Amino acid sequence: MATTRRRSRERAALAGGAFTMGSDAFYPEEAPVRRVRVSGFAIDPYPVTNEQFAAFIRATGYVTIAERPLDPADFPGAPPENLLPGSMVFTPTSGPVDLRHLSQWWTWTPGACWSAPEGPGSSVRRRPDHPVVHVAYDDAAAYADWVGANLPTEAEWEYAARGGLEGARYTWGDEARPDGRIMANKWDGPDFPWRSTRESGWIRTSPVGSFPANGFGLFDMAGNVWEWTDDWWTNQHPDDAGSPCCVPENPRGGDLETSCDPLQPQFRVGRKVVKGGSHLCADSYCRRYRPAARRPQMVDTGMSHVGFRCVARLGSSADT
Repeated sequence: MATTRRRSRERAALAGGAFTMGSDAFYPEEAPVRRVRVSGFAIDPYPVTNEQFAAFIRATGYVTIAERPLDPADFPGAPPENLLPGSMVFTPTSGPVDLRHLSQWWTWTPGACWSAPEGPGSSVRRRPDHPVVHVAYDDAAAYADWVGANLPTEAEWEYAARGGLEGARYTWGDEARPDGRIMANKWDGPDFPWRSTRESGWIRTSPVGSFPANGFGLFDMAGNVWEWTDDWWTNQHPDDAGSPCCVPENPRGGDLETSCDPLQPQFRVGRKVVKGGSHLCADSYCRRYRPAARRPQMVDTGMSHVGFRCVARLGSSADT
């Protein structure tokens, strides 16, 4: 079961260095495996919480993208009821479904936002220490700017998530459940998206720090919520590992144009890389609660399983 720990918000200072990024063992977008190097940086030990994000809102009056009116011109063919401010909320199905069709368990919910994560009538008042969700990329970047920080690059995030374990499958090693222990907030049981065993004690987000830290003292680098990075999406990592003398330093992703979804040409919206998996990662469907795992997220779209954490760079080279 999960354990509650005292939560220090002091960032963990990481020296940086070379590490093996990516994986050839799971999903094609994680390949190829490559050696890269990152400069030193400090990273939040937890995802940003509802309490922290609420302080940002109070201090700045910021309005998140999920709370702003939608322009019908940006969403050709969308039903009028979907043009109200809102966000995508996970909704368990009533039974087994075809897992190829995500629309069966994601519901556009008018009124859903960071402070009402399941829509009208829900609240984060009793969840101050849960990770904030329904934050789009611009929302996360605005918070990071407010605290004088940045969003991590994909390489920085993966370096931090690995916790010093070279090439390990998970943030804690190679076994999914060492000695039978549950190590992250993910989907419990094989029956996604309709029935969870709730073995971990949670069916949605959990308080940050409820599961063991990795080797760098960082929590929730696996499961709980996906986390924004500052890199544009690419379908695979570049195959530029080179020789030991030419390891790429502080690598970055692609660009805005190539990050757009070719299967939805009517929506020219850039996609950033999100990392870490979430409480909806089920071994029978999405084994992405691993440091190498990655997926694209449209920059204008928050969801009920997407959050973020911040970094402060110790040198200038990682910021180029």
